[in-house]
Amino acid sequence: MLNAQLKTSDFDYELPAELIAQTPKEPRDHSRLMVLHRSDGTIEHRRFFEIAALLNPGDVLVLNDSRVLPARLNGRRLDTGGAVELLLLRRLDAGIWESLARPAKRARPGVKIALMSSGESCPSDGPTVAEVVETGMGGVRIVRLADEALERLGKVPLPPYIRAPLERPERYQTVYARANGSVAAPTAGLHFTPELLETVRDRGVNLAFITLHVGLDSFRPVREDDPAQHPMHKECFELDARAAWQINRARSEGKRIICVGTTAVRAIEAAALQNKGDGVVSPCTGWTDLLILPGHQFRAVDALITNFHLPRSTLLMLVSAFAGKELIDHAYQEAIRLRYRFYSFGDCMVIV
Repeated sequence: MLNAQLKTSDFDYELPAELIAQTPKEPRDHSRLMVLHRSDGTIEHRRFFEIAALLNPGDVLVLNDSRVLPARLNGRRLDTGGAVELLLLRRLDAGIWESLARPAKRARPGVKIALMSSGESCPSDGPTVAEVVETGMGGVRIVRLADEALERLGKVPLPPYIRAPLERPERYQTVYARANGSVAAPTAGLHFTPELLETVRDRGVNLAFITLHVGLDSFRPVREDDPAQHPMHKECFELDARAAWQINRARSEGKRIICVGTTAVRAIEAAALQNKGDGVVSPCTGWTDLLILPGHQFRAVDALITNFHLPRSTLLMLVSAFAGKELIDHAYQEAIRLRYRFYSFGDCMVIV
C-alpha cells in the first residue's frame, strides 16, 4: 500500500546549479557511477566503464531502443509574424501531432504557423505550415503538419535545464537507438559505448531490447500535493517475443533482470501487470500510464541503472519506490556532497 501521508514535497531537494551537467562526459562510459546496495545501504563509487564487473553471466540487461525525434520546431504566425516554438510530443495520425507550444497564447485553434529552419529570421518562399487544430488538456495543442517537416526543419529537443546547443546532436541518442518516437532520451543508456556493450556480452550477459517512447512526463514536475493524483501521460511501448523470452528464461533460472533506465522499468512492469504472474511477461504492444510510487510491488525488476533525477519528478518517485525513500535521500545527499553531476548528461547510479 502507498503511504497515505506521502506528499510530493517529500521528493524535493536543493541542488547547487553548478551540479546540473551542461555537456556530456567524454568518452560516454567515463561518467562516475554510484553503486547503491539495497541489502545493507552501503555505497561504492566507481566509473561507468566498470559496470560489467557488477553483472553476472546469465543476467539480462534491458535497454530501451527508442530514438529521440527532431521534435522541436520554430516558426512564425502567418497573420501576425509572432514567433512560436512547437515541441511535438507524439504522432496521433498521419500529419496530426500532439504538441506543446511556446508561448501558448499564440497557438490558438485556427492559427497557422510558418515553420523555419534553424537560423532563419523569416520563412523561405513556400513555407511549410503547421496549423493548430484544437487545444488539449494541460496546455497541449493538436497540430496538423506534414510528417516530413520534422526531418527537414526539426531539431533534437534538449531539456530546459541544458542551456547550450549540442555540437553533435547524436550525443543525445543512445548508441543503440533505433525506433523513432521519443521527445527525450532514455538517459541512463547514454553512458554505454559499443565497446562496453560488447564487454557486457562477453561476460555472458544477455541484452534485451524493448521500446518505450518517452513523452510529456519527462518535461513536467508533479504539481499535485498527493503524487497519486498526478495524471501520467500515456506512452507507447513494445515488448517483443524475443525480449519476453529472454526475461522469462532468466527469471526461471534465478538470474537477474537489470533495467537500464526508468523507461525500461515502466515497460516491463506494465507487461508483468498485464500478465498478472510472478514476474512473467508476455509479448505486448500498447500504451502505458503506469505511475510507480513507493509501495509499488515490483514484479520483474531486480536491479536498476539510472541517472540522478529532478526533484518532484515521477522518475525520482520511481527510484525511491525501488530502493526505498530513505536510502535514495541518503544517496542523493552523498552525491551532492561528492559533487556528482546531475540530470540528463550527468553521472549514474546502479541500484542492486
